[in-house]
Amino acid sequence: MQITFCGAAREVTGSCFHFDAGASRFLVDCGMFQGARMTRALNLDPFRFDPHRLDFVVLTHAHIDHSGLLPRLCAEGFRGPIYATAATRDLIAVLLPDSAHLQKVEEERALRHGHDYTAAYTIEQANAVPGQVRTVDYDTAFEPARGVRVCLRDAGHILGSAFAEVWLSEAGHTRKVVVSGDLGQPGRPIVRDPAVIAEADVLLLESTYGNRNHKPLNETLDELVGILDSALLERRGMVIVPAFALGRTQEFLYYLNQLSRQGRVRDLEVFVDSPMATEITHITARHLELFDAEATRLANEAHPPPNLPRIHYTGSVQESMALNRLSGGAMIVAASGMCDGGRVRHHLKHHLPNPRTTVVMIGFQAAGTLGRRLVDGAQTVRILGDDVPVRGRVATLGGFSAHADQSALLAWLGHLRKPPRQLFLVHGEENIAAEFATRIEEALRWKAHVPQLGETVRL
Repeated sequence: MQITFCGAAREVTGSCFHFDAGASRFLVDCGMFQGARMTRALNLDPFRFDPHRLDFVVLTHAHIDHSGLLPRLCAEGFRGPIYATAATRDLIAVLLPDSAHLQKVEEERALRHGHDYTAAYTIEQANAVPGQVRTVDYDTAFEPARGVRVCLRDAGHILGSAFAEVWLSEAGHTRKVVVSGDLGQPGRPIVRDPAVIAEADVLLLESTYGNRNHKPLNETLDELVGILDSALLERRGMVIVPAFALGRTQEFLYYLNQLSRQGRVRDLEVFVDSPMATEITHITARHLELFDAEATRLANEAHPPPNLPRIHYTGSVQESMALNRLSGGAMIVAASGMCDGGRVRHHLKHHLPNPRTTVVMIGFQAAGTLGRRLVDGAQTVRILGDDVPVRGRVATLGGFSAHADQSALLAWLGHLRKPPRQLFLVHGEENIAAEFATRIEEALRWKAHVPQLGETVRL
């Protein structure tokens, strides 16, 4: 039995783990690499396995860095089932075609400017993927192949997210492997807290924020109130919020709703400029069974108060372009969360030169992305082929992350009755994963290994 780390090894994106378990070969996740141009080029490299020989895929959740190469995998010969929750199936039916569309737009733009860019797959190939998905419920074990048993547990990260418990049996021996996917931060709105486990022989654990703790949520909300007061009331400028269409947009709107109910912000005019976020919001509403208790109560509220934010969902390109006529006093929430695609780039290009503009970053910014350059204080950025001066304010709110921080990860590990025989830290930048490995050894006296891309280990 062996695992090959085909992505998310010493980096955050591209989650893909290949299992060779005797008679069975399968993947957990098949995600797209995101970030710098050299990193994105990995999306076109040959797979480190033969897609034809895979028996099945387990998909932990719908984010593109976990699901984004499924269309290419299927186009290159994988014909087996993809096991995921029903919410994840519904979400990738929206996210994957959107990813293909963005790649097509980027390819056309590169062609016009004489640059090289090749899309990893087509819209038609993306649309075909949900047809291979077989939905499974949380906490219900199934046997996708001989000698393999799988159970998906609620990861508390986004709607439908899961971590995978996998039991591999061979020659009378069984090993339990747990792949964390992305674990959520406890106490976040809408989704439930992550489930816990008591044992694992082998554990692949995400380490996105393994070197630090998030700012307490109440402090983050205080900071958001201050930013909005300054941006909208004092400076009468525009607020641009790059937000992931899946999860982060819905969560951010939830917080604006709560702050309005408390009277801490008033008269908010919010434009959600993302057809995908609008569709995902509708999907979210269809899965009330996955909500936590408070979100369920609010969703069923018969008479909401009148002082809630005025939220407008823009659909067409013309409606999006019309937002450029807004001179101030409003908020635009648009994808993508790292500013490397989608409509937010047009809004940034239009508004960044204005000193009254405030850009609020509420999510992780991978190395090499436009969002990361803004967070790092770039004075000029290149957007849609033009150099754009950054005269507006860029504010970062770290407390909104949907990823577990260091304390939450250590607490999750603390539920294990004994240390795993093998612990691998994945889905984290190299220095952060290394710091987290040191922290685990200090706190728990466990050894953790940070695998390299392409590394194969025996179980």
